[in-house]
Amino acid sequence: MEIMDIVDDNGVPTGETIERTKAHKTGVQHRTAHVWIARKKGQAVELLLQKRCRDKDSFPGCYDISSAGHIPAGVDYVPSALRELKEELGVEITGEELTDCGLSRLELHGHFHGEEFFDRQVSRVFLLWLDREAEDFAIQKEEIESVTWMEFEACKKAVVNMTIPNCIDIRELEMLEKHF
Repeated sequence: MEIMDIVDDNGVPTGETIERTKAHKTGVQHRTAHVWIARKKGQAVELLLQKRCRDKDSFPGCYDISSAGHIPAGVDYVPSALRELKEELGVEITGEELTDCGLSRLELHGHFHGEEFFDRQVSRVFLLWLDREAEDFAIQKEEIESVTWMEFEACKKAVVNMTIPNCIDIRELEMLEKHF
């Protein structure tokens, strides 16, 4: 059972907690850490995208952020980001290697696996420069089907035009672009 802090619009814990499943059934605001991994290839910037497992509780089989996760109660953004990178991709770094791109707020409502799903999250968005081949990541098979590099401009077009199944917020791509 995952217990998370309930947070205000700035991602500050209110002192109350909630179980993850209940937060997604009721739309209670909580925190997540998002890490976008980028590399330069020639003149282009590429992003590492993960393809979510088909069993995920939301957006199964969709392309998503390189590494992301809910923040447990009492934990801060950076330690959560580091933990998720290690668990999902086998990447071990220090917090100093992350570029803080700011806060993103997301509200969505959907249906997955026949269940209603409400998500209200305040996310700290990070950029990590890491040049590693896709096959060199140790992916967490329970969470991720695969990873692939995609040129940044092609990714933006694919998200806007919905030419790939994805759950990527275009506003986060715009946040990243300021740091290229």
